[in-house]
Amino acid sequence: MIDKVGVIGAGLMGSEIALVCALGGKDVILSDTTQEALDRAVANLAKVVEKGVRRSFYTEAQGSEALARIRTSVDLAAHADCDLVTEAVFENEEVKANVFRQLDAICRPDAFIASNTSTISITTLASYVSPARRARFIGTHYFSPVSRMRLVEVIPGLDTGDGTVGVVMDFCRDIGKAPIRVKDVVGFVVNRMLHVFMIEAIRLVEEGVCTPEEIDVACKLGLGHPVGPFELNDAVSNSLSLQAQEILFDAYGERFRPRPLLKQMVKAGYNGKKAGRGWYRYDPKPGQ
Repeated sequence: MIDKVGVIGAGLMGSEIALVCALGGKDVILSDTTQEALDRAVANLAKVVEKGVRRSFYTEAQGSEALARIRTSVDLAAHADCDLVTEAVFENEEVKANVFRQLDAICRPDAFIASNTSTISITTLASYVSPARRARFIGTHYFSPVSRMRLVEVIPGLDTGDGTVGVVMDFCRDIGKAPIRVKDVVGFVVNRMLHVFMIEAIRLVEEGVCTPEEIDVACKLGLGHPVGPFELNDAVSNSLSLQAQEILFDAYGERFRPRPLLKQMVKAGYNGKKAGRGWYRYDPKPGQ
């Protein structure tokens, strides 16, 4: 039974993973490298909870109780007694490897360790913990925004035990998610489909077939997507999309080659909403 959960990384993904675990009744420790990042994450989660209450996803009392279940720490040693620790840091193998090496020395022998990686092989990441831990190492790829998207890709590595898969699948259901079991291949399922789609959308812009705005409208009205590919790119950041495509290109070759226009935009700093400009322009909020 997983009752106490740790989450490493207080960015958009990690903080909302912490929130959905807390909403599911789990005690949560959220960690990052600075208290400033943690304070910012908690403030943002309060806004997420407020939106969820307005949309009647849960009551105000449930939202408040969830926030109260989340503790923060800049010390990874705070995760020593967690039943499950999920890594949700920057999508870079060496950064993740450093986290796993530390967790290997900190976590209980019976703890489960998971990665929220969107593209990197779970077997590869499991190599950064001791052989004795690898049966309890697994991938749990959540989707943004985690507070609303139900899917979790559950990815066992070569050494992951079947018991681990079962426990983690049950845990995902327990916090309101819909898990699917996915083979350990680079990019897993959704990102392999998504980035082929995104690459073709950018190619259409490069060829002058349609504008980003028109393609977004076409995808929403013609395909029933909630957001278009360019809106999505701006939300998650163009640099993250480029990074994922470069990993997929290294693994699978030509069909995932990033488009030149995306590379140009990232190099120019047109990274999406947070940068104020991406495929769209974003006016600063009053007071900024």
